[in-house]
Order: sequence, then structure tokens, then C-alpha cells
Amino acid sequence: MVLNLLGDKAEILVYYIIIKDIEGGAMLGFILPAILAGGAFLGGFSMELKSLAFGEGEVIPRKYTCDGSDVSPPLAWSKVPQGTKSFVLIVDDPDAPIGTFTHWVVYDIPKDVGGFAEDLPKVKEIEGIKQGLNDFGYVGYNGPCPPKGHGYHRYFFRLYAIDLESLGLPPQATRRQVEERMKGHILGEASLMGRYKRD
Repeated sequence: MVLNLLGDKAEILVYYIIIKDIEGGAMLGFILPAILAGGAFLGGFSMELKSLAFGEGEVIPRKYTCDGSDVSPPLAWSKVPQGTKSFVLIVDDPDAPIGTFTHWVVYDIPKDVGGFAEDLPKVKEIEGIKQGLNDFGYVGYNGPCPPKGHGYHRYFFRLYAIDLESLGLPPQATRRQVEERMKGHILGEASLMGRYKRD
């Protein structure tokens, strides 16, 4: 299945979405980069992170929050630095009353994966991709859930290109453990910020 997920007048990025069966019958969608017009896929550009669900600074749809299905949004990245061997994805809310609150930690994402389809299963490990503990105390993604009446919170999706194939951590690692292993190995970073509030 071929989809045009990202594109503008300057370039068009085409992806294959590979659907795989995993334990329990769940379906997993990997987004694999296929074609990049206007430049080499690796190197020469600042890494980009985008979503079909919302744009930079836009409101995150209810579906991807605790008020909806609470599934992870579709994500796709491009313009990866030369030498990248894996990726790390961290999602947080710096506006939480108790301080920065972590919603998602994913690591050991293979270099040939260019994103995730919607609803990455909330399991410890998928095809070598490991998920850590978020600040809710769960594995995988838990979406925006700010206090009612607290106004808009910002949610940062941060992707890191790493020069290691693996961080050498087991599944269910904490954000602190992941960030400690990343030190000195980050080749590039991209971010996407969405907003959400509960009235």
C-alpha cells in the first residue's frame, strides 16, 4: 500500500505502510521511506517530524487524548542525518502542574523505519522496538489529559537520531534511563508540538 503522507510544492515524500501481525492479533503499521524528490533521504537537511492528525501548534484531535480513544497519532519523519542507526521518540507536556510530564517513550527504533501508523500497540516490544514507562506508570502511549480548566497545554513529540543500533536497555525503561544512554550519541533532533485543553 503506497500513501503520500507528507508533501508540499517543494518536495513529495512517499511512504509504504507495512502492516504486520503481532502477538494477540493486533496490527502494527510501520512507515518506510520510499522516495524523496528534491534531495537525498539521508543528510543535507534538518530532520523533520510530521503527523497527518495535526500540524505544528495545532490542537491535537480528541481521539488521541484521554477524552477519546487515547491511541497514538500517526507520525512520519524524514531528512535523517547520515550515520543514523536508530531513533528515540519522547513525548511530554512541559505545562503540567507538577512539572514536565512524560507521555510516551520509544527507543531502539530501527533506522529503516520512517514513522508509525496510528495506534502503536501498548506493548513492551514490537519487532525490536522497545517502549518505556510513561509518567502514568504504563507502557506505551497515553495522550494529553490536562486538568480541566487549566487551559491549553503543549505536547512536544521529539524524535532523536542516534548513532547506536540499540541503547542496550530492556523494555519498560524510564525516560531518565533512556536519556542517560543517549548522551553523546545524538546526531539530530526533530520536534512537533500540538496543543490540548479540557474545559
